[in-house]
Amino acid sequence: MSENETSETSVTARAQLSAIQIRVLGCLIEKEISTPEYYPLTLNSLVAACNQKSNRNPAMTLDETTIIRALEDLRYDQHLVMMTTSSGNRSAKYRHTLLAKWEFTSQEVAVLCELFLRGPQTVGELRTHTERLFPFASITEVEAALVSLTEWGGGPFVVKLPREPGCREQRWAHLLSGEIVMSASAEAKPEPARLIVQAENERITALEAEVVTLRDQVSQLLAEFATFRKQFE
Repeated sequence: MSENETSETSVTARAQLSAIQIRVLGCLIEKEISTPEYYPLTLNSLVAACNQKSNRNPAMTLDETTIIRALEDLRYDQHLVMMTTSSGNRSAKYRHTLLAKWEFTSQEVAVLCELFLRGPQTVGELRTHTERLFPFASITEVEAALVSLTEWGGGPFVVKLPREPGCREQRWAHLLSGEIVMSASAEAKPEPARLIVQAENERITALEAEVVTLRDQVSQLLAEFATFRKQFE
């Protein structure tokens, strides 16, 4: 892949796809590679692929109307889908045109497809999940594909996310839905033993504060009693 194989000038210009559009596009890419004998897909086949329980995150339940809307947007706005018909088959079928817009390698297509279908993943997860799409020989090859997708002239297609608390590896995400907005980093969940210790410390602190209050009250009563006693001396 050369440095400027895309005419797009930025990630924003490149695409701003919704989660449903990403699911539709990912399914078309996946089925072209894994089951070419059934590709391009009819609407019914595409609905089944989008709502598939395996190899999908998050799981979705999309109806035909929703998928038709996504297909129309991908066809006319993004130019990433094409509808085909034939005289021997009355049903319209759909195919993606990803490679007509961007000249990705087979490795890059496999990585993007899995990020479309499963969301952010580590390099190890991507190697496992892309096995049916492209047989990466090593994690190093997956990393090379990811790095290549970050070096396109018009801006990256993927991004390496910050390490999450409690996780050893960082995850990668696609940018076809725009820049990733990261929420404020949450603290790691404390261990159960730590929660017990914190509760005990809070209880002890509360008891100590109560003792101080009681001592002040006793001192005040003793002073008042001493004043009262002097009246009879």
